[in-house]
Amino acid sequence: MADFEPLTGYPDLQQGELHARAERFYERIRLRRTVRDFSDRPVDRKVIETCLRAAGTAPSGANLQPWQFVAVSDPAIKHRVRIAAEAEEREFYEQRATPEWLAALEKLGTDVDKPFLETAPYLIAIFYKNVEIDEHGRKVKNYYAVESAGIATGFLIAAIHHAGLATLTHTPSPMAFLNEILERPRNERPFLLLVVGHPAEGAQVPKITKKPLEEIAVFK
Repeated sequence: MADFEPLTGYPDLQQGELHARAERFYERIRLRRTVRDFSDRPVDRKVIETCLRAAGTAPSGANLQPWQFVAVSDPAIKHRVRIAAEAEEREFYEQRATPEWLAALEKLGTDVDKPFLETAPYLIAIFYKNVEIDEHGRKVKNYYAVESAGIATGFLIAAIHHAGLATLTHTPSPMAFLNEILERPRNERPFLLLVVGHPAEGAQVPKITKKPLEEIAVFK
């Protein structure tokens, strides 16, 4: 039998205030940019903890919350992650990537070298779990694990940006090295590696635009 409680947190606002709130959020989030030049300026762990708590409020299939976040600040571990990630990236650029893919990446200035994996004060590895292992060693299925982890990651990126920090979504493929380096069990699968910190002084970002509303949304 499901247990319910009264809904809270939704004040009865008029349309004007609803629109104003939506506009304020849009004006803040549209300034978010992917950063590749990070400062080594420290970030208080409490900031990361609060952002992770925000990510943990994301909806998930059957509320099973099939994600695991591993926040890394240890320089030695970050170095190992960089070495492993660059090895995968080197193979990607030299062997697996199609010419079309490389041409698309060239516009963003990406390459094999990933110094930000060591420079930034935090790396957050996000894992998803198709199954949980209960206290008896039995597998318990999770539902929509990838989708749920993706939503939680979106919450996390928005929370970090709102806090005033920059992020980079990094997805070397494959990422199984994260399980080994971060000592995570086999039922946890790497989803994404999020680089977090302050932008370096004078950081540069590509000149890009986002598609307008009429190209990304349809109203019926």
